[in-house]
Amino acid sequence: MASKFFAFLDRMKLIDRWALMRNTQVEDVAQHTMQVAMIAHALCVIENTLYGGKLDAEKAAVIALYHESAEVVTGDLPTPVKYYDADINRAYKNIESRAEQKLVDTLPDELKAAFSQYVKADKKAPEYIMVKRADKMSALIKCVEELAVGNMEFEKAHEATLKSLMGVPEKSVKYFLDVFIPAYSMSLDSLLD
Repeated sequence: MASKFFAFLDRMKLIDRWALMRNTQVEDVAQHTMQVAMIAHALCVIENTLYGGKLDAEKAAVIALYHESAEVVTGDLPTPVKYYDADINRAYKNIESRAEQKLVDTLPDELKAAFSQYVKADKKAPEYIMVKRADKMSALIKCVEELAVGNMEFEKAHEATLKSLMGVPEKSVKYFLDVFIPAYSMSLDSLLD
């Protein structure tokens, strides 16, 4: 019998993000996942290199590759809905957990443990926490890019996301904000200079 696992995951490219917002550029979950994997890896490298961290950057990148996998079953629930109140958030987390298990269950038995550690990652692991920081950083980047082309629809999201990131304890997050985020509003000509 064929395993449906990777066919399911391939559908990330069909799920658009930011559904309640006017977008100048559509972003799908597959694009977002790739960006989060790169940023999670970078945050861990920065934390280890500059601040004495002991994070597994490669593990964080792999967790990031699977961090939205449940959305191939649930779709992307917009943030204002997901966090509307504690009851909705708890219910969504339950649905998300069940969707993750459904995905793991599509794997051959001999591979379930190997992939489950990423699809159903330990939410308290430091690498997972860095993935959550990278996820938020990806949202900030989307806001910066939209604002750079005059789409004021993302102004409040930008303010809230930046405030959230400024409040985290990891120094690597502040470093990334200071060193890398400014370039996201640059034109191609400016990037090439």
